[in-house]
Amino acid sequence: MTDDHKAALARGRSEGRIVRDYLETLRATKPKRGRRRTVETIDKRLAAIDADLGVADPLKELKLLQERRDLQAERDDMGSTVDHTDAEAAFVQVAKGYGERQGISYTTWRDVGVEAAVLSRAGISRSG
Repeated sequence: MTDDHKAALARGRSEGRIVRDYLETLRATKPKRGRRRTVETIDKRLAAIDADLGVADPLKELKLLQERRDLQAERDDMGSTVDHTDAEAAFVQVAKGYGERQGISYTTWRDVGVEAAVLSRAGISRSG
């Protein structure tokens, strides 16, 4: 294997990691479907869970305790934002070359949630 080949493989792994990290940040911040929960609706459900726990059979208790834990974590996460500025900046630097080598079209980037403005900054256009 030549040094150029090794360098190309290393570059591909590095760029793949950058693209994956950016897409994972997009996925983590993607809004969920359905009605948005508020702190008030979560607190209301937590109160209902606490009331139900007193009369729940063991299996129902298990499920209610897990739901309570999930809701508390969701409430704690409300208001916190994920800063993906660094991941986006790195993505913009490598996306065009990576996409060309992997045969990824503009539309496919959009399908996975990459904004048009980000693609534009990366030099990826609709026309090819």
